[in-house]
Amino acid sequence: MSFSLKNVPTVSSKTRIGWVGTGVMGLSMCGHIMKSGYGATVFNRTKSKAAPLVEKGAAWAESPRELAEKSDIIFTMVGFPGDVREVYFGRNGILEGARPGLVLCDMTTTEPSLAVEIYQAAKENASFAVDAPVSGGDLGARNATLSIMTGGDRAVVEAIRPILEAMGNNIVYQGPAGSGQHAKMCNQIVIAGSMIGVCESLIYGYKAGLDLEEMLHSIQGGAARCWSLDNLAPRILRRDFDPGFFVEHFIKDMAIALKESARMGLFLPGLALVHQLYLAVKALGHGRDGTQALVLALEHMSQSEIHLKK
Repeated sequence: MSFSLKNVPTVSSKTRIGWVGTGVMGLSMCGHIMKSGYGATVFNRTKSKAAPLVEKGAAWAESPRELAEKSDIIFTMVGFPGDVREVYFGRNGILEGARPGLVLCDMTTTEPSLAVEIYQAAKENASFAVDAPVSGGDLGARNATLSIMTGGDRAVVEAIRPILEAMGNNIVYQGPAGSGQHAKMCNQIVIAGSMIGVCESLIYGYKAGLDLEEMLHSIQGGAARCWSLDNLAPRILRRDFDPGFFVEHFIKDMAIALKESARMGLFLPGLALVHQLYLAVKALGHGRDGTQALVLALEHMSQSEIHLKK
């Protein structure tokens, strides 16, 4: 069967879903799909992390290839570009088990060029590929309110929209393969700038003797309002650095954006600065903490640790 958008499958209650990657976000995302009535087969490098889904009725696959053989649409949500490449192109990878008509949807934040490579490889065996990175963190994943940025063939994105809607409430088509990843880079550039602003404002407010909760109450209602201020600033005040999104993954994303910007002849000094600061966070031993741990590096530099007034 040759590649043709006329062969894009129709989603129904009988559509078999495959899911690879059951980490902080993937576990919730796949769970929402299952709650919507779709049967799922799951794979994760650490089998125990998929146990909650298996207990709810998901089937287990021993490899991405086996999962591909048992699925109509596959979603992947892993960590780094190397993980994505291994899952798709590696021994017993998804593409070894792909067949005509299979839909592949990578939701990992990864390199736009890799998204294009997966798209082309899928096209060669008459299957379909979409890049669909997300924004919204662990809260968005748990609440099914993710923003999903899609790239690939519009017809394929529209075909799988009912399943995407089980995970997010803002699904926007960005353009051809790789465009979803480019949009996610724009998202990460904004977050990089907002995170340093949130952390520095808290340190400044603390040193100025303000009640930080009251300060936040004021500025959250004004022009400074943003997702990081609403969701991560309160965690910082509680000294809660559990990951909604890992520092090391954010470093990876910023490195991709810097690489792409260099390829396009752009100079993004703000992004470069925040990237260096997050490398300092990782050097301090907080690579597996949440992105709000940026404040720890800034506190270290200022020799001033935030404490709430009692």
